[in-house]
Amino acid sequence: MNLLGLPHHDGSPLYVSTPAPDLGDTVTVFVRTPATVRTVQVRSTPDGEPHFTAAVVDRVDGAERWWRAEVEVRNPVTRYRFLLDESWLTAQGVSAHDVPDATDFRLVADDPPPSWAADAVVYEIFPDRFARSAAAAERRPPDWAIPCDWDTTEVIGRGPETPYQFYGGDLDGIAERLDHVAQLGANTVYLTPVFPARSNHRYDAAAFDRVDPLLGGDPALRRLADAVHRRGWRLLGDLTTNHCGDTHPWFTAAAADPAAAERDMFYFDPKTGDYEAWYGIRSLPKFNWGSTELRRRFLDGPDSVTARWLDGFDGWRVDVANMTGRSGADDFTHEVAALLRRAAVAARPDAALVAEHFHDASGDLDRDGWQGTMNYAGFLRPVWSWLRSDDLDLTNFLGVPRRVYRRAGRAAVDTMRAFAAHISWRAYLHSWTLLGSHDTARIRTVVGAAARQEVAAGLLLTLPGVPMVFAGDEIGLTGTNGEDSRTPYPWRRPAEWDTATLARYRALIALRHRYAALRYGGLRFAHVADDVLVFLRETAGERLLIQARRSSGAPVRLPLPASDAVYGGAPALVPDAAGTIVLPGDGPSFAVWRLR
Repeated sequence: MNLLGLPHHDGSPLYVSTPAPDLGDTVTVFVRTPATVRTVQVRSTPDGEPHFTAAVVDRVDGAERWWRAEVEVRNPVTRYRFLLDESWLTAQGVSAHDVPDATDFRLVADDPPPSWAADAVVYEIFPDRFARSAAAAERRPPDWAIPCDWDTTEVIGRGPETPYQFYGGDLDGIAERLDHVAQLGANTVYLTPVFPARSNHRYDAAAFDRVDPLLGGDPALRRLADAVHRRGWRLLGDLTTNHCGDTHPWFTAAAADPAAAERDMFYFDPKTGDYEAWYGIRSLPKFNWGSTELRRRFLDGPDSVTARWLDGFDGWRVDVANMTGRSGADDFTHEVAALLRRAAVAARPDAALVAEHFHDASGDLDRDGWQGTMNYAGFLRPVWSWLRSDDLDLTNFLGVPRRVYRRAGRAAVDTMRAFAAHISWRAYLHSWTLLGSHDTARIRTVVGAAARQEVAAGLLLTLPGVPMVFAGDEIGLTGTNGEDSRTPYPWRRPAEWDTATLARYRALIALRHRYAALRYGGLRFAHVADDVLVFLRETAGERLLIQARRSSGAPVRLPLPASDAVYGGAPALVPDAAGTIVLPGDGPSFAVWRLR
């Protein structure tokens, strides 16, 4: 289905004059339409009341008209849409009937995310499983641990022992392997938690004021941060704001004494003395963000939990951000997100704050809090569904108790657009796209073959958002769930590496760094069918055409100019006498061209 003839607007610089307006600014917005559209008005809702402004024709480009209008940024989030003759254009697309405001375009007047964030390619590292320094061998495993040999002990993917397998990876080991990250092309390292705990994942923090000695302690984090920053990169930490471990001194004090200052930092039943825990897991007592004392310790001053580590970390990924501050009648989530962001930015003005959220995060974004989310719902799920192996037998689809759906191309794109339509372009651009993480199956297991993983990686590196690669995906590691995917990196077993997949990741990441359109450009879908997606990423100076195929099929014909191949080995595209280019039909395949 050729979609190039549809009206289009998004939040990229081609269509919005000011990506980071202040309150009171007037922003120029543009919309492109077929020449058959005769009138365009922009509707905004200042202070909640609809206001219409007539657009004028800015220029004519062949069979397209570009219209121009002005929108006043009256509120922190200013919503707007276009009335095209008798149809509405919102971020969801064109509707010939009235639609609610939920998918209106948005201009956000709060301070923008740091300028470096949209240029990031994030590499996620689970410290216990990435690399061991020589010093790690001298450390005695803790009493909770099941010591494992790096190269011979298999990961236990399910069961009570999974949190306790201990391989002994450490921060100096990570520092010693940064050349691999550099050769891959990533420029931002994200570490899952580094605080002391009684598990290998460390989401059950026993303290927030020091780095786990098993990882090398505070000095090792300083050495790693310095090594990362010397390369001009960024380092992100993982902050658990929803709960701590049951050995944390805050909790042990609260549990021991109902009169303790820490008591109201958690949820205790006044009658039974029992406490609320995350998902009922007793080792993870839940924080009560209604507590003034909890807020003080997390937020106040340079020694607060949020601020004290930002001399090394460049920001935080916030664990289970969707649950932070929420419990029954309590809902402090938006307030807490804004306070965390304020504390982080006070400590370092260029701090990033990205929320973990497995489902619909739209209600928690664009509120001066989280700058973006881990886009499981609007990216990972549709990509998995479109590219999943025919033989895949995962019985839990990211919390949904059934197998991974198999979707056609139209359903995958509709899912992506549905989630993107409910947030600002800015939040969309700064949310993390990902194919997997320490909490999911590996992408190679999901798609089943290297060729389809290349297609998935191509989408990861060319669609809007900040791409995140879970360490090991780039060499084809496998895993059926989060625990099973936390595989020790096989540094001493290079024969197990899929070097062809590694080469493709390197080339795709280099492509993203090379073309600004892949980082900031607008997104227009040009053709969508069951087995093929074709889209454009566009800035004023660059137009890239991208085709992703999950299988072979009929060649796609589009009314576009000549294009030079920049990835995928496909030939240049030359228009025929009718001005149509023909994209190749072989697949699975991924290809990128630059329009002349």
